[in-house]
Amino acid sequence: MSKKIGFLGLGHMGGPMAANLVRAGYDVLAFDPVPAAQAQAREDGATVVDSAVAAVAERDIVITMLPNGKLVLDVYAETLPVAAPGTLFIDCSTIDVADAAAAAERAVAAGHRALDAPVSGGVGGAVAGTLTFMVGGTADAFDAGLGVLEIMGGKVVHCGSSGVGQAAKICNNMLLGISMVALSEALVLGEKLGLTHEKFFDVVSTASGQSWSLTSYCPVPGPVPASPANNDYQPGFATALMTKDLGLAANALAANGVDGQIGQLAAEIYNRFNQEQSGKDFSAIVTDIRKRSGGEQA
Repeated sequence: MSKKIGFLGLGHMGGPMAANLVRAGYDVLAFDPVPAAQAQAREDGATVVDSAVAAVAERDIVITMLPNGKLVLDVYAETLPVAAPGTLFIDCSTIDVADAAAAAERAVAAGHRALDAPVSGGVGGAVAGTLTFMVGGTADAFDAGLGVLEIMGGKVVHCGSSGVGQAAKICNNMLLGISMVALSEALVLGEKLGLTHEKFFDVVSTASGQSWSLTSYCPVPGPVPASPANNDYQPGFATALMTKDLGLAANALAANGVDGQIGQLAAEIYNRFNQEQSGKDFSAIVTDIRKRSGGEQA
């Protein structure tokens, strides 16, 4: 298994992912333009270099974790020409399916291999190395990248050809956003009807309304101590990121002729909330629903 990794993008997700590779004995050259991210990566044992090109040259595998599709394509345009022949490019960003397919096409055209491998599991999963990877690409590329992905994740699923990993991520996060809005509306309704959060949780967590949003990420303080609701909704998974992902889902619904009314509405709800609370965890949507329902913080 290759031990020479280039890692581009050392933010809240990428930084811990790179750190896990270092701890597993990989030789990681890393780049991020943000000084604080660079400092943390050095502390974690990565070798920080001064450009994306320097991080990619003579590497066997290059991993990117970047904010959007345009940046992924721009970074690929810069780095593909300098990468060693046959380098495996693994993009873990969450981007549009078309951008993911385009990135893979450009990598292959330049003589390399490519996977789109977006993740689920949030910052906690990145730190713990328990992320779920949804992977698109050829079987050969998947086999080449599996060992590295297993270091950073607890589950790795080969979903299909290039871009299909992103499709899985968009569908998953659309469902997550919808379920968090629905759960939050039910919680606020329960408050209005005199149902405490504890009793709501005791009933619904083992009833037909049960969901991951409730049992693992409950949006009100108390029932799930590790949820961001118990830490003033510090992310976690920021509202801005959920807004981005739901926007990608809404675009995909429209582009593919899907009558996705609830998905479109969830995107609109989070877009509005993000304009006010972009620094909060996405589960803080319950506070917005409560406010708009004439209630105070419970």
